[in-house]
Amino acid sequence: MAVSRLPGVGKLIMSKQIVVIGGGAGGLELVIKLARKLKRSTEVNVTLIDMNASHIWKPLLHEVATGSLDSNHDETSYRMLARKHKFDFLLGRATRVDAQEQVVHIAAESDDDGEVLVAERMLRFDQLVLSPGSLSNDFGTSGVAEHCIKLDSRAEAERFHKLYLKQLHRVSSAADQETKLSVVIVGGGATGVELAADLHNVAGRLQEYGFEKFSHERLNVSVIEAGSLLLPRLPERIGNSVRKELTRIGVAVLTDTRIESAEKDALITSDGSRIQADVSVWAAGVCAPAFLAESGLPCDNLGRVKVNPDLSVEGFPNIYGAGDCCCCPMKEGGTVPPRAQSAHQMAAVVAHNILATYKGKSSRNFVYKDFGSLISLSRFSTVGNLMGNLVRGTVFVEGWLARMFYLSLYRMHQNAVHGPLSTLLIMLGDRIHKATRADLKLH
Repeated sequence: MAVSRLPGVGKLIMSKQIVVIGGGAGGLELVIKLARKLKRSTEVNVTLIDMNASHIWKPLLHEVATGSLDSNHDETSYRMLARKHKFDFLLGRATRVDAQEQVVHIAAESDDDGEVLVAERMLRFDQLVLSPGSLSNDFGTSGVAEHCIKLDSRAEAERFHKLYLKQLHRVSSAADQETKLSVVIVGGGATGVELAADLHNVAGRLQEYGFEKFSHERLNVSVIEAGSLLLPRLPERIGNSVRKELTRIGVAVLTDTRIESAEKDALITSDGSRIQADVSVWAAGVCAPAFLAESGLPCDNLGRVKVNPDLSVEGFPNIYGAGDCCCCPMKEGGTVPPRAQSAHQMAAVVAHNILATYKGKSSRNFVYKDFGSLISLSRFSTVGNLMGNLVRGTVFVEGWLARMFYLSLYRMHQNAVHGPLSTLLIMLGDRIHKATRADLKLH
């Protein structure tokens, strides 16, 4: 196979190359921080590599899946951001990192007929940041890869949406009015419970859009959790509150239930029970992309790169890890949780440390600050806890106050990416869009 070598994208080969793999919340914020600081430099070039042409905030994927959010409206073009902030963007999927040669290998691009459009490429780096995010972990469970949707990317969210709409048309057109639509979600974490709530939110409004024979009574949503509690990484009070609200709106919650295998129309539990499913979603755990471990980088059993306190990868001072793909120990035990706030904080530290190498300054160690967690149950409720500088100690919040804090998280991300003025204009545009377009995407 032909391989083309890219010394840099848009800059001279003699310039220093900072390459960031992954344009998720942390990776994109990091690239923009670096680009802003280095915009007057002719000696340093910043390049972002991502397999997608546009960015969408990952915590919104469950809304893309249900149709309560139009991904085409909320997406942000990487090329537009590259033009605005003066960094380079390379569309492609990273397949291997050669740490010794300081080269990233990028997969060839082919059309639907398999004809190669762009050959495999190699991009040189002086400093590399690994932030490709995480993938759903099926733990090798039989049938999951074939029959379950993993809600870990925009493509998977849109795949769920199309399948859900097909099943919706089937059920609403059935002669038997007792026919129901069954959605089974494996995993009682944030993705699972938020998806379950939003499915009921959408179901309650479908009659307004021509589905006169469909109502939330004809929708069976189940959340299956292997442990004894929902949201096991969060305080027990939050998990109990979420379970109570899900049960109230009609979601079946099954805890202490382990899935043994998946079939086309059912999930089989460890005790042999068969749970019928028209649509199955797997959201039971995460792991890092396989290319990290396959590149020979030090990784844990989930494939996450092991990092030093300054977030440099163990044994490779010019390579950093950030976000969900990063195995970063905490002083109190355990590792930094895979959350948007973790990626945001890591991006700030990695940006500081990379810039410090050019300024001759000392690097900074990463210390995770937990500001709490918020879980949105669509229009029904929002619950969570606030910590850190926002309040003294830990405060449990729910209702409109929790919803306000939850919505502000997305606006904070937009502000980091676009800046305050552009974020205000985006908010205005969202208002106009909401007033002139349908609230639900049903196509």
